[in-house]
Amino acid sequence: MPNIPRFHLAMPVDDLSAARTFYGETLGLERGRSSDTWIDWNLHGHQFVTHLAPRTERVSNPVDGHDVPVPHFGLVLTVDEFQVLAAKLTDAGTKFVIEPYVRFKGEPGEQWTMFLLDPAGNALEFKAFADDAQVFAV
Repeated sequence: MPNIPRFHLAMPVDDLSAARTFYGETLGLERGRSSDTWIDWNLHGHQFVTHLAPRTERVSNPVDGHDVPVPHFGLVLTVDEFQVLAAKLTDAGTKFVIEPYVRFKGEPGEQWTMFLLDPAGNALEFKAFADDAQVFAV
């Protein structure tokens, strides 16, 4: 992967204990600094922070026959990493918003994708491209 800037993303959660379990144990992220109102996480080298805050309203947009939650965030993984995470989440009994599947099959941008919610209702998307050149394909 080319050297790209790391992002910083702060997301609201309504229960830090549930966030600690989900992000630390279920997703297996390394925990960084924290306080009574926030926790830093290492999201594949990116700084992801869960902040104690009230829930916000969510909407969705149709994409490839599915209602995609907006806003959402996530990672572009390798196909192998995607399959391992999908199996881990399935084994943990995760209720998917959109179960793992191949989106845009046979079209530009073909990708594996899955959507789920964290305990605070924040939508996460994990995706993978067999051909990394397809990430921005039109």
